[in-house]
Amino acid sequence: MTVNKITNKGKTTLQVEGRVDTVTAPELEKAVNAAAEDTDTLVLDCEKLVYISSAGLRVLLSTHKLMTKKKGTFELINIGDDIMEIFSITGFAQILNIK
Repeated sequence: MTVNKITNKGKTTLQVEGRVDTVTAPELEKAVNAAAEDTDTLVLDCEKLVYISSAGLRVLLSTHKLMTKKKGTFELINIGDDIMEIFSITGFAQILNIK
């Protein structure tokens, strides 16, 4: 998994590529926590995300809670069909702000 950070006009976008699983979820958590400190709008671009496990879902939920607590915005964009199916089955589609 790779995470690329793009900052533009106070908005931080993290582009996630590959698989988020029990091995890579801590790396994603570190990246989103660092990005959340510096922005009020955090966007996760999932265009190249091919898989997400329950460990990855936990990171997304904790990020959602963190950004809500600081009155910020957390959005997910470019969700593929396979990932969207995981979000729908787990109920995350109703919790997360998916664009």
